[in-house]
Amino acid sequence: MRTSEVATQAQVNTQTLRYYERRGLLPEPERTRSGYRAYTADAVRVVRFIKRAQQLGFTLDDIEDLLHLAHGGSASCEETRAMARTRITDLQRRIDELVGMRDALARLIDTCGQPRAERNCPILLDIETAAAQR
Repeated sequence: MRTSEVATQAQVNTQTLRYYERRGLLPEPERTRSGYRAYTADAVRVVRFIKRAQQLGFTLDDIEDLLHLAHGGSASCEETRAMARTRITDLQRRIDELVGMRDALARLIDTCGQPRAERNCPILLDIETAAAQR
């Protein structure tokens, strides 16, 4: 299969395929006589595996390990489960940070309801104050 065919079937762009190759997530394909990449049908499955793992929050480093476990490694469900638990912990930390950001921004928006003459824009003031402290 040519690069464009794999990209279309896997619903990614061709640059993504090349990036996955450089990262070692997707095996480098054979080349045709004219130099075009000639992927196997399995390449589509691998790219879909990568994209689904990303949707679940796994990093590309994690996905490299998952691919190894799924294809020839010691396909230990316990190792995979441990990786998923770690990912959940990381996701929860990110969620907590996002909730904190949302709440801080909501408080600043509420302050914007005051008459303009009584205050400067609290959102810009907060951002400028934080920037000056760095």
